[in-house]
Amino acid sequence: MSDLFGSEVGEDESDGLFETVRPEVEPAPTSGPGPLAVNSHAPLAVRMRPRTLGEVVGQQHLLGPGAPLRRLVEGSGAASVLLYGPPGTGKTTLASLISGATGRRFEALSALSAGVKEVRGVIELARRRLLAGEQTVLFIDEVHRFSKTQQDALLAAVENRIVLLVAATTENPSFSVVSPLLSRSLVLQLQSLTPDDIEDLLERARTDERGLGGEIEIAGDAMDHLVRLAAGDARRALTALEAAAGAALDQAGDAERPILLDLATVEASVDKAAVRYDRDGDQHYDVISAFIKSIRGSDVDAALHYLARMLTAGEDPRFIARRLVVHASEDIGMADPTALQTATAAAQAVQLIGMPEARLALAQATIHLATAPKSGAVIAALGAAMADVAAGNAGLVPAHLRDGHYAGAAKLGNAVGYRYPHDHPDGVLPQQYPPDELVGVDYYQPTTHGGERDIAARVDKLRAIVRGKTRPGGRLS
Repeated sequence: MSDLFGSEVGEDESDGLFETVRPEVEPAPTSGPGPLAVNSHAPLAVRMRPRTLGEVVGQQHLLGPGAPLRRLVEGSGAASVLLYGPPGTGKTTLASLISGATGRRFEALSALSAGVKEVRGVIELARRRLLAGEQTVLFIDEVHRFSKTQQDALLAAVENRIVLLVAATTENPSFSVVSPLLSRSLVLQLQSLTPDDIEDLLERARTDERGLGGEIEIAGDAMDHLVRLAAGDARRALTALEAAAGAALDQAGDAERPILLDLATVEASVDKAAVRYDRDGDQHYDVISAFIKSIRGSDVDAALHYLARMLTAGEDPRFIARRLVVHASEDIGMADPTALQTATAAAQAVQLIGMPEARLALAQATIHLATAPKSGAVIAALGAAMADVAAGNAGLVPAHLRDGHYAGAAKLGNAVGYRYPHDHPDGVLPQQYPPDELVGVDYYQPTTHGGERDIAARVDKLRAIVRGKTRPGGRLS
């Protein structure tokens, strides 16, 4: 069964570079030290699991010389780690490589199926091995799904290094992992693979004997489409390649190899048409322009179409989020002040949970902004004020507003005569605030749309009081 984003429900829960070997209810240790065993009938994503550090793509920020993760993989580090990042970025693979490099036994548990009993069982097994001089790497997938009690069951074993814990999560561990376990582990954030990383991975799978053994060639547009479909997820990329290559080879029959894998075959195999979208070309600018103009024009359906188009094409979700935040002030502003809150929350969600789940937050923000009342008063007000400043209309700050917190300020007249608004029951009183040259200038011109209708009436009252045209005393709220 597929979820909203086209991923198989349950499969994306395995969060390593490729498929995670999941134990049954009782822990199922792999035999012997080193990486997980792979057979020739395993999926392409499993067969192409990196066997050495040199085969790992991406994560160079964590694998540079002397970096903690590299030291662990090379067997010279001894710290437990929490690997935090999107699906398909290498968490399971790195755990397996750590085990192989150090000669430790490798035990894999999934928080989806294991409980306290299973955790304690693996720890007891590791304790017995340690007495015999053999150490154990315990890999826990989806550790954020463990309850506090289950996570607490790991503490003593991690503290005393009975196990070297390598835990994987797609959630920010600061919110999903108990503090004592966090303090005993290195937290390393993995990043989505770049398009170049994905292309390198696909090319290796195409030529390697563990993969397709050179039986296919991949057309340029087909490769581009596979890279976009992957959205930074290696497992997704290799699964799509395997499906498309299988279809191409079946169609070719006994024809001479290599067979050309074209875009049409990829589209038919993965049931997802290529979106004509160049992230560095005209389409990039045309689609984002249409997206913002659809929101400004309050066409929620068109806005969702362009959002879907960008996401399907693999547009950087952070770019979309930034545009939503800008639009919330530029085209909505005080007509609905909550629009900026929603857009900012969506941008934070992109950073916090990543893709594909963050798509929902982007969609929610798009719907909020598209259906909100519109006002350009914020950008117009700031533009008018900046135009005056640029034209030289920036007179002296009135003396009563200047800083008076230093010796001699009073002699200069600074802060003398300043009236403190909170001393008045209404919290507002007559007083000059702008330079002399700008007294009476109105930059902010609220509309009558949405919440700005009430703000307009309030601004009129405030200006009248501050400028001495009306006495304070009327209700302002």
